[in-house]
Amino acid sequence: MVDLSQYLPILIFLGIAFALSALFVFLPMGVARLTGTHQPTDEKLSEYECGFPAFEEPRSQFDVRFYLVAILFIVFDLEAAFLFPWAVSFLDLGWAAWMTMMVFIAELVFGLVYAWKMGALDWE
Repeated sequence: MVDLSQYLPILIFLGIAFALSALFVFLPMGVARLTGTHQPTDEKLSEYECGFPAFEEPRSQFDVRFYLVAILFIVFDLEAAFLFPWAVSFLDLGWAAWMTMMVFIAELVFGLVYAWKMGALDWE
């Protein structure tokens, strides 16, 4: 027979996490229903950032290049997120970590050159 009692803390943790996430989602919706703030009015539905009505339908499709630029931004942002902790502990890690980071940076440079040559960074 398998002893499953060692998984009890994980189950309790998952239960608490699920309960808190459900609370954070449904509590504001319930409070909005109780206070009446969920009812849309003309003023609530009006334009609030630019001050004039949108030219196009709100559900219109974006150009694929917009998503490509966003994905490239995320990739290079994550590179910086990996590079800073490595730079802080660079002297303690040794040559293997240095070589690994150089391979990582080379892959990103090749990816940037490829995206540049394919015209992914050109915006019209």
